[in-house]
Amino acid sequence: MPEIYANYTFVLIACHSKNPKFQPVFESQWNLLFQFTLQREMQLRSDPSYLQAISMNELFDTQYRSKQPLIDGLLYPGTYIFAGSPKLGKSFLMAQLAYHVSTGTPLWNYTTRKGTVLYLALEDDYRRLQERLYRMFGTESTDNLYFSVSASQLGNGLDEQLAKFVAEHKGTKLIIIDTLQKVRVVGGDNYSYANDYQIMARLKSFADAHGLCLLLVHHTRKQNADDKFDMISGTSGLLGAADGAFLLQKEKRTGNAATLGVSGRDQQDQKLYLIRNTETLLWDLQKAETELWKEPPEPLLDEIAELVMKGNPYWEGSPTALVALINVDIQPHVITRKLNVLAGRLYVEHGILFRSERVHEGRKLRLWKDNTENA
Repeated sequence: MPEIYANYTFVLIACHSKNPKFQPVFESQWNLLFQFTLQREMQLRSDPSYLQAISMNELFDTQYRSKQPLIDGLLYPGTYIFAGSPKLGKSFLMAQLAYHVSTGTPLWNYTTRKGTVLYLALEDDYRRLQERLYRMFGTESTDNLYFSVSASQLGNGLDEQLAKFVAEHKGTKLIIIDTLQKVRVVGGDNYSYANDYQIMARLKSFADAHGLCLLLVHHTRKQNADDKFDMISGTSGLLGAADGAFLLQKEKRTGNAATLGVSGRDQQDQKLYLIRNTETLLWDLQKAETELWKEPPEPLLDEIAELVMKGNPYWEGSPTALVALINVDIQPHVITRKLNVLAGRLYVEHGILFRSERVHEGRKLRLWKDNTENA
């Protein structure tokens, strides 16, 4: 069958290239071939013994959805644990994060991207929330930040509640669950590794499917550990399935100074030194232990911004045509692969979106500017 499929494809392409007048016939046969390929792929996937795998070539020829940070170098789409001792000021810092993302104003010295935020303050009531937010921000409000003080448990309605909220608020970028313990189903194996991992995997699946960040407030153990993140309450299954974690620790229980440890798959490990404003109860950044690593300049992206898209909101053409417009020594097939990888950075640095698609004539590239907040 594969030999027939390959020969049939060759005849179709040859026919099309030598006899353009047979375009309607070619289109019809090409669609049949596409349907056959799709049907065969579905049959393979339904076979329990079939292991889906892709080649390195396919990997580089595919453009995957990039994870644009909510707060540069600090918070990314995915599922994160935010842990600390009780009554440490975690909820104040959560409100601070929520407010900055919902307004798009920088948090400390970190660039923040605006989006809708849902904050499940499950250990509070609306009166306490009102007083807390007034003390922190005065009457400077935002219609992008939503609160709820009650929610169902995971597996017993919470999944549907969150999905409905996201469906009704398309720009949702951050959901804070304060606390994780409030949405866990109580059971005999509540603190087993398998149960912890399953809970996080379920939440991560939701966050990944919707391209947003789930921030789960949790407590730490009283015992110290060589690795501070081992102090997170529960088994290692929680952290193992999460995309990262934040650990807030006070130097003195009665003091206002604290450290915020940051560790995750998509960002550099950091240690931030914070001080709490005694009047507003906002957390201020004193210093960072290490300077954030910055990606080196990428001439290809700069050339596209300056030579192709400057004064031009849209461009469309072949990889060869794009190579001819820039002053970078690069092959047409390489530029497509490179842009597949760097598409997220092209948008963050220059506000330019990129798409690549295969058409009958070969590969077509599209570049366009989009200044909307939810691009």
